[in-house]
Amino acid sequence: MSKNRTVYRRSDGEWVNKRNDASKASSVHDTQKDAQDAARDMLQKSGGGELTTMGVDGRIRSKDTIAPGNDPNPPRDTEH
Repeated sequence: MSKNRTVYRRSDGEWVNKRNDASKASSVHDTQKDAQDAARDMLQKSGGGELTTMGVDGRIRSKDTIAPGNDPNPPRDTEH
């Protein structure tokens, strides 16, 4: 079971927080920030993992490892 999560925008404009191996969204939000905050909180409570955020255009905007997960490429992370 994957603990990793993705935040993306639906066609109706709502932002979704979804576990990667789930068939349904964990939560739906009005803003991308609210969806990211919910996903980050869920990852922290479940032991960490990777959070992928998609932009409005559907392309990956950012990837972030939420503690206590293991970042696969820590030296290359210039985003933070």
